[in-house]
Amino acid sequence: MTVTTPSPRVAAAPARPAPRRPDRLRAWVTRAPLLPSLVFMIVVTQLPFVATLVISFFDWNALYPDDRRFVGFANFSEVLSTPALRRSVWTTVLLTATVVLVSLALGLVLALLLDRRFRGRAAVRTMLIAPFLLVPIAAALLWKHVLFNPEYGLFNGVLHWIGGDGAAQPDWISEMPLAAVEASLIWQWTPFMTLILLAGLQSRDPELIEAARMDGANDRQVFLHITLPHMRRYIELSVLLGSIYIVQNFDAVYTITSGGLGTANLPYTVYQTFYQADENGLASAAGVIVVIGSLVLATLALRVVSSLFRAEVSH
Repeated sequence: MTVTTPSPRVAAAPARPAPRRPDRLRAWVTRAPLLPSLVFMIVVTQLPFVATLVISFFDWNALYPDDRRFVGFANFSEVLSTPALRRSVWTTVLLTATVVLVSLALGLVLALLLDRRFRGRAAVRTMLIAPFLLVPIAAALLWKHVLFNPEYGLFNGVLHWIGGDGAAQPDWISEMPLAAVEASLIWQWTPFMTLILLAGLQSRDPELIEAARMDGANDRQVFLHITLPHMRRYIELSVLLGSIYIVQNFDAVYTITSGGLGTANLPYTVYQTFYQADENGLASAAGVIVVIGSLVLATLALRVVSSLFRAEVSH
């Protein structure tokens, strides 16, 4: 009898990893068309910011280019301690908060109205977007000359038409300068808020609303307990994106009031410090503060946007 011994199993050789060179080459080929735009963006945006950051650490007056010296963070402390510059920071905060909150409230009301079905809704939406599409300088000039002008402006014309020759004819810009700038920006940014909030309203689950109404919920209860919680992220996104722009706004302040009468915000103060006082270091420090504030808001906005996308994917 022959005994056969089982042949030992030959261990399978581990598979060799696939060569990575073709994958890397394919990745570089895919990204290559984007390289010129990336280089252009770095040259146009990042290098000037680095130069601004370096200049912000120097006491540098353009009238005396050879008499410059390193002062560290002295320019930043002066921006935050000088009364005029500190006032411009407060004006920037007040202007941003007022415009964003009022635009958000009006945008929410308009979004709720446009969410309903009625004849001509598409035309109304198109006309509503028009103010946001205007060039900011053109919008500011429209408010300054067509609406606010005390001699031929529309507002005083309406007051004269209602009250006759004895009607008040206020000089809107002189008597309420900051409110005049805010009104122009609110008019231009309310459509932006409306579009974002309307997109949020139309992403609601209709079955959930129908079930709530079948359970006896009225319009107020549906809005407070279903619509408003659903709109929270869209409201946050509107506030953050609007704040990023208004913090950096220069056009309306420059066009309507030229920074006078207590309306000079931080971007206008940067312009005034750089071009009129020729203080390059101080203006650069103020500009860096504006950029840092904008970056903080932009980071928060990007987080909100990504959370919106994650929520949509999960649904």
